[in-house]
Amino acid sequence: MALHKLLVDDFYDDTYKLIAIHCGLEDYRLAYLLNQSLELNLKRKPDDLDFEYLKSSYSIFEWNNTSQYITWNLISNVCKKEEASLYSSGTLFQTNEKVLKTFNLVPEFKKVDYFIKISDEIQNVNEKLILNKLQIIPQIITSYSVNPKQLKSKDHLIF
Repeated sequence: MALHKLLVDDFYDDTYKLIAIHCGLEDYRLAYLLNQSLELNLKRKPDDLDFEYLKSSYSIFEWNNTSQYITWNLISNVCKKEEASLYSSGTLFQTNEKVLKTFNLVPEFKKVDYFIKISDEIQNVNEKLILNKLQIIPQIITSYSVNPKQLKSKDHLIF
């Protein structure tokens, strides 16, 4: 009897565009600015993108443009969590201190604050036009396109 294996790569098609954004704004403010400048309708999803094994969660905004068959996602790349740790200062007693830990959704790009993921079935999105419109927004420091095929942690972008 023949043994058949199914791989996740057989079902997942990674034909999407990924844009990295460096910006110090909160996620809801950036989503508002993107909605205005790119004429989108991004709305926060009720559930964040949670990773149990990473012990982190990331905010995600989504808009399905049904007329053009495009799904837009704005994903936070940074999760900051406060964790308690025991600290000994060389004395008899230990003290509990809160330590702020930073987790990244895509660890290869630790300096990136947000990602825009554009999943389009027809491949009619002009990425250069989007990048030019993002550069006009004064609160965005820089933005550039990322090749998703070169990412080691591209599985984190499946949702």
